[in-house]
Amino acid sequence: MNALNFLSRRPAWLGFVLIGIALAVAPFVVQAGLGIYWVRILDLALLYMMLALGLNIVVGYAGLLDLGYIAFYAVGAYVYALLASPQFGLHLPFWLVLPAGAVIAAAFGVLLGAPTLRLRGDYLAIVTLGFGEIIRIFINNLDRPVNITNGPQGINLIDPISIGRLSLARPQDIIPGLSSAHAYYYFFLALTLLAIFICIRLQDSRIGRAWAAIREDETAAEAMGINTRNLKLLAFAMGAAFGGLSGGLFASFQGFVSPESFNLMESIMILCMIVLGGMGHIPGVILGAFLLTILPEALRYIGDFQRAAFGHVLVDPSDLRMLLFGLSLVLMMIFRPAGLWPSTQRRRELGQGGEQPPGLYDEQR
Repeated sequence: MNALNFLSRRPAWLGFVLIGIALAVAPFVVQAGLGIYWVRILDLALLYMMLALGLNIVVGYAGLLDLGYIAFYAVGAYVYALLASPQFGLHLPFWLVLPAGAVIAAAFGVLLGAPTLRLRGDYLAIVTLGFGEIIRIFINNLDRPVNITNGPQGINLIDPISIGRLSLARPQDIIPGLSSAHAYYYFFLALTLLAIFICIRLQDSRIGRAWAAIREDETAAEAMGINTRNLKLLAFAMGAAFGGLSGGLFASFQGFVSPESFNLMESIMILCMIVLGGMGHIPGVILGAFLLTILPEALRYIGDFQRAAFGHVLVDPSDLRMLLFGLSLVLMMIFRPAGLWPSTQRRRELGQGGEQPPGLYDEQR
């Protein structure tokens, strides 16, 4: 029986092994085919995956529409920048600064969630959008009368992540050809896998089921004895902690932060990632984050294609890139409203493919 069980589970384990090998060699394959620039794009894709997983807790699990999620990303980035740069002369180690950014971002999440507990739908979206803009404008103007954030000029010379004497910002001698982009890739990959594990455990826990009840019908959930106030605050705090951690990683990776990196368009982009992939479905969210990080960069080559085909650029590549991006989202909403990789429950709710949600009589039968 043990041998039969092992053979039955062998395809699943083989799939995990193949995925692991593919993730391990991905940066070297990408560098060989497309160059080191695209390895950095892979690094950013992993960061956006962590951001999307955090927003998925708020929007996908708890059903709270948050359009100001980028504010927590900014808080984590600036906490890291202020505590690990020449701005204040502090150069604290990353293992202190990253958790500090996540905790402070979680506190901001509670600060946002507390006054919005009675708001739902569009009203909640408007308030969170305003919160995101307030944080960005606050950071942009916090250079006088006392210079804290250096205003619109941003903070540079931010310390990279260093483990002992090993700095991820320098090429590594341990493995030949292991550049800074490769080192950050493996560090970000480890944290992304940890974030995926946490999200899976949350989804299957009592807290995750309570969030799902609040998402479906908050009034009914409260009548069943669920403490909706505490659970909504917990969703805001946990999602914000993911954003703060990602912001700190972004600051260490770029070595520079400024308010321009945390505008409303970034919040919309992260929300589009979970909508495109499949709201509430972890593999779908990862797919959406990957596609919306890679495709806009790939569409930059449209200008070269126009020169090759017509001899000159007919439409500015940046404008055409956003036009194609918007058109793809519209088509996706028409033909795949549940996302590219929705959960089975979400697909049933929307009745895709002629399927209807099973009724009580059908379940009993």
